[in-house]
Amino acid sequence: MNRDPSAASALDIAARYDCARSLAREAARLGMDYYLKRDVLTVEHKGDDLQDVVSIADKQIEAFIRARLAERFPEDGFLGEESGSAGLGARCVWVIDPIDGTACFVNGLHNWCVSIGLLIDGEPHLGAIADPNHNELFHGCLGQGAFVNDVPMKVSGATHVAQGVTATGTFHPRGKEHFIPFLEKLLADGGMFFRNGSGALMTAYVAAGRLLGYYETELKSWDCLAGLVMVKEAGGCVNDFLRNDGLLRGNPYLVACPGVYRQLAEMIGPSLDS
Repeated sequence: MNRDPSAASALDIAARYDCARSLAREAARLGMDYYLKRDVLTVEHKGDDLQDVVSIADKQIEAFIRARLAERFPEDGFLGEESGSAGLGARCVWVIDPIDGTACFVNGLHNWCVSIGLLIDGEPHLGAIADPNHNELFHGCLGQGAFVNDVPMKVSGATHVAQGVTATGTFHPRGKEHFIPFLEKLLADGGMFFRNGSGALMTAYVAAGRLLGYYETELKSWDCLAGLVMVKEAGGCVNDFLRNDGLLRGNPYLVACPGVYRQLAEMIGPSLDS
């Protein structure tokens, strides 16, 4: 795998960054159209997990994003939550969640977004997360900073979990055994927990300094890939999420400001790197 930043210079990064931002906004507007008529949407459950749902909006928005990217960048690969993968051996691979926070979306909660991330040579390089309910576009590109709309983002300067709020969550069926022990330690150290149902938004909130950190016992790549570069560009720390085929399988996940990252990692223990 080529990890040399100069290796990306032959690619049109600016065009892809512009496309990610504009496409995320456009897809979010389409999502809002569906959201306003959510009572008549077809909603299905994935497998036996009643919390893991998908709507016709997810499928149609992903198809829209995928078609637009294929038209603009036919040589790029693609991984989407709903339609699977193609061309994962390409230098550039788009990782998409058409509606991150579908359970919130179908239940009338305002915690959902469109997430578009790009890997270059296997590393997160840029991302855009559009939240139409709050008129916010979180975006960032390697070496160019991270922003909410046009305002630069910076992670929190906190040095202890008691100085703010930490996001956390779990996913069925793997990882549940690590969730309650982490919560107990967080509360014992004076911290407080938060969850809004969207991994992409909680990652963006860490980059924006709104949350100290975000730990998930198991997360899928389309829920966080767009936000990983934002956290790094905003001065934060991230775990080695993509190890052991994390792109396709998912992994335990931790992003945080530097002052509390180690404290949170110690609370989580060995399972973070398992």
